[in-house]
Amino acid sequence: MRRFIAALIALSFISTAALAAPKADLWSRWEAHDEKSTTTIDHSVYDAFLSKYVVAHEHAPNGVRYGEVSEADHRQLKLYIQSMQQVDIAAYNRDVQRAYWINLYNALTLDLVLDAYPVDSIRDIGGGLISSGPWKKRYLKVDGEKLGLNDIEHRILRPIWQDGLTHYGVNCASMSCPDLSPQAYTGDNVYTLLRQNARDYVNSPACVRFDDGELVVSKIYDWYGQDFGGTDRAIISHLRRFAEPQRSTKLDMQDTIDDYAYDWALNDEADMGED
Repeated sequence: MRRFIAALIALSFISTAALAAPKADLWSRWEAHDEKSTTTIDHSVYDAFLSKYVVAHEHAPNGVRYGEVSEADHRQLKLYIQSMQQVDIAAYNRDVQRAYWINLYNALTLDLVLDAYPVDSIRDIGGGLISSGPWKKRYLKVDGEKLGLNDIEHRILRPIWQDGLTHYGVNCASMSCPDLSPQAYTGDNVYTLLRQNARDYVNSPACVRFDDGELVVSKIYDWYGQDFGGTDRAIISHLRRFAEPQRSTKLDMQDTIDDYAYDWALNDEADMGED
């Protein structure tokens, strides 16, 4: 019995550790860039996939029509991911690089979900006794380096672009995640789209809601609080930057965050109701 209890405690610890959010830890080799470069990267294949299968909702998270993706289009997505791994990313300016890394992250996430579909949650992908999702496994090889989703988000995007907007760009295929953009990021539109995604998210119940006067926000601001200032006041101030006037006024009356929430259910359009 003691061994059984000890095993349960160990499994609980492993599970908690697996869900802990990684810290931003710069992988310095990806800092190289050419700020004078005006060259762009062609994301048209990925853009066509998004425009065909991502459904935008005004009052709900954007959904993905995973069940309707044709074999041919899934194959094109895989080819896009392969082509992105051949890019000499150090030769581009920072805006083009940021768009590249966000697109590669999201395209790989879509590909992994499609490979496993039907699936209830991205956290069910990855295998093992306790599935921790696909984030740690290194599926990609860029410039000779193996890397995965965690590397892109926590060792490249977050430490290089320290403005918190990365969290509104990368998509974890979940209902409580900021929307998957229905168009590809580019060097020209990356900041515009990230700020728009931030506004859409902050003004949605997936991000901010008031339950009997208590402020409940997305777990993202708990996991990555340091990216938004590190304190409740700083996080609330960040939210007010993107909030519509009525919501901003209500946030202005709050000094603390009372609770956090997150829904890991797959952002599957087939499971969503009407707006």
